[in-house]
Amino acid sequence: MTLSICTAQLNFVVGDMPGNAQKIIAAAREAYAQGARLLLTPELAICGYAAEDLFLRPAFIAACDDAVKTVARETAGLKGLAIVLGHPQSLAPDAPAFSACHNAASVVRDGRIEQTYAKRELPNYQVFDERRYFVAGAAPCVFEVAGVRVGVLICEDAWFAEPARSAAAAGAQMLAVINASPFHLGKSAEREATMRERVAETGLPLVYAHLVGGQDEVVFEGRSFALNADGSVAGRAPGFEEKLVFALVHQAQSAIKIEADIAPQKSLEADLWDALVLGVRDYVGKNGFPGALLGLSGGIDSALVLAVAVDALGAGKVRTVMMPSPYTADISWIDARDMAERLGVRYDEISIQPQFEAFKAALASDFAGLPEDTTEENLQARIRGTLLMAMSNKFGAIVLTTGNKSEMSTGYCTLYGDMAGGFAVIKDVAKTRVFDLARWRNANDPYGTGANPIPDRIITRPPSAELRPDQKDQDSLPPYEVLDAIVARYMENDEPIESIIASGFARADVERVTRLIKLNEYKRRQAPVGIRVTRRSFGKDWRYPITNKFRA
Repeated sequence: MTLSICTAQLNFVVGDMPGNAQKIIAAAREAYAQGARLLLTPELAICGYAAEDLFLRPAFIAACDDAVKTVARETAGLKGLAIVLGHPQSLAPDAPAFSACHNAASVVRDGRIEQTYAKRELPNYQVFDERRYFVAGAAPCVFEVAGVRVGVLICEDAWFAEPARSAAAAGAQMLAVINASPFHLGKSAEREATMRERVAETGLPLVYAHLVGGQDEVVFEGRSFALNADGSVAGRAPGFEEKLVFALVHQAQSAIKIEADIAPQKSLEADLWDALVLGVRDYVGKNGFPGALLGLSGGIDSALVLAVAVDALGAGKVRTVMMPSPYTADISWIDARDMAERLGVRYDEISIQPQFEAFKAALASDFAGLPEDTTEENLQARIRGTLLMAMSNKFGAIVLTTGNKSEMSTGYCTLYGDMAGGFAVIKDVAKTRVFDLARWRNANDPYGTGANPIPDRIITRPPSAELRPDQKDQDSLPPYEVLDAIVARYMENDEPIESIIASGFARADVERVTRLIKLNEYKRRQAPVGIRVTRRSFGKDWRYPITNKFRA
């Protein structure tokens, strides 16, 4: 006996329940036409993940309920097709605001809901806050389709042993895990390794259905997969793209074997690039912006952001503005113009010298007798931010900021200046990785927008904000290799200061970097949302008080 399973690795929009329902219905019809009799949708597919405090609004849950009914009604004619549908389920339909609900998966077949499973393990770490919204379930859910008994789990359930064991004890012959698990570098391998543990413990094969798409700061990479009972990979979908993924489940007596296509694995840089591209495309597209614009400085960060933006949106929807100051080197505008030409984007130059002189003149009496310092440097950044935001207001395009994680960590960024904008593309990308990605993109053209887009001199010249004569980033910071390693240990991995020092880093460097991380919390609170690509970003999974005397 053979069962065809379809995993709907789709990109849903949070809050668009009618649109999400129609996407699921279309997937169900196509899957059925191709012979599938089991369709798996991702976690909370009906409403998108994560809907955050929308879950606390009764009207939102009611709209989700209506969408579930729509899916059941519109797929009733697909006789024998079982749909595992992810959705929130209210504990009490008429409950007041702030009532709890379940993170649920319903088995929908022949126009009705046969049974509903409530997620048992509710994550409350990193970007997750599920205990704020959901009540945990307790009972397993096993249903039969084409002679195969399938046990349902939802995401975090499969990271613990007990829910899978309960499904096995309830008679499951295979596990179907529906998921919305945010991307970070290395997460795909972690998932497969953990699911292999569940397979080893239960002796059951497993199908892992995963969401794809960008939602605010998080990205879901898809890459749904299947494991056989011996832990071997039976199938794997491509990452970072929508796809209906089919797998055949062969049953001979009590033995089950899964067969599907296996997409090749990609490099770390390729995954990171795809995540950034998808994050930009979905943030711009799902929020209705007609395009994007950015300040192109001739430096490495803005060059990388431009390359990502063009891969995400196409050259016709990206505009660049070079805004030279008295300290801008000629090679900066030459390289910026060169890169814009290579990628075919609109390029404008607006000198900020008149505005800079006007600001200094307006402040001359107050600043009389005082030397120029970071005040004048920041004026330049704020003039640029004002010009970019004016263009955004006039034309509707979103401003992409170009600051990286190293700068966000240490505060080497200007409030209302280079931090002014709507979306921070490389906010979670350390400076050393910025250079790695630039080299990788020059050697690869994954979206067909142009090979070697970044002039080599942009990559090889020493980084500089060019806000004073002969300025270099490393004038006042440790080398980026050192800085980024300290940030990763302290900020991403919570390693104590003394432990970092003991591992070989200079005390002065560690003390300086960790002090800067603490002092600049107030800036990060005012930064635009940006794409999360590491285990811990300066976003939902970094919640430190601004007023704070403790330093670990």
